[in-house]
Amino acid sequence: MSPASDDHALPRPQLALIDGFTAHLRLERHLSANTIAAYRTDLIHLATFLHRSSSSLENADHALLRRFLAQQHALGYARASIARRVGAIHTFYRWAVDEGTIAHDPSLLLGRPKVANRLPTVLRAREAADLVEVPDADETDDPIERAVALRDRAILELLYGSGLRVSEVTSLRRDDLDLDGARVLVRGKGSKERRVPVSDDAVLAVRAWLAEGRVHLAADAGGPLFLNRKHKPMSPRDVRAMVDGYAGVLLPGRRIGPHTLRHSYATHLLEGGADIRAVQELLGHSSVATTQRYTHVSKARLFEAHEQAHPRA
Repeated sequence: MSPASDDHALPRPQLALIDGFTAHLRLERHLSANTIAAYRTDLIHLATFLHRSSSSLENADHALLRRFLAQQHALGYARASIARRVGAIHTFYRWAVDEGTIAHDPSLLLGRPKVANRLPTVLRAREAADLVEVPDADETDDPIERAVALRDRAILELLYGSGLRVSEVTSLRRDDLDLDGARVLVRGKGSKERRVPVSDDAVLAVRAWLAEGRVHLAADAGGPLFLNRKHKPMSPRDVRAMVDGYAGVLLPGRRIGPHTLRHSYATHLLEGGADIRAVQELLGHSSVATTQRYTHVSKARLFEAHEQAHPRA
């Protein structure tokens, strides 16, 4: 049964408690809409399990929470998904205890399953450049197809040239751009804003989109920077499908999405000698530990190059 249908099966007090928690995440923690939606889904799953076990979020004990996680394993959920649910449960009960809704935290001794620390997928510099350059507006005379190609080229240039998240690209507005200064204002996770440089190629691509393409997909000059064929704002799903389409032609058989270009941006900066703290700021990471993953990628590629090129390797 899906979380949406489980929603209707839960008692109103349970839904009100979950709504209060998600309001806290939005108004006080300033988490992203995607994170809040994921936490809400996790709590709906837990509350539904507890309700069917003749319990509730307020009355659950450690043993019931362990049974819930065991059920998640039995249903085949990935370790990463279960680890996220444990995190949501911990966060919820800390909030509930602070609010005085629940007297004791039953999740205190709940451990998270270990998740394999996979290195991010990264393109070679030539591969990334080739992918970004796939959309070619000169290949067609149709104004809509030409507009789409100009739009796609601009988006790909921002993903790789500035390391933006897909949600950051789709939330851009015309006023966020300073093309003369080669800067863009980005709204990242937790509503944090940062200004990042825009590459020369990205400036040219965005200028071309604004001058020749956007008018064919937009009803007016204001609103979102990027729009789809239905004249609606580009969604993260639209961008993922677009990247997947181009990557499927250029690099078949590989799993490549918008975040791959962001990973590649970070890795190529570090390989070029950029300071890790500067890269952290550019990416909008709250912790440098997140950025350090890309140093591991760089080291792995060095060892790979040694094995392929050295006669004694």
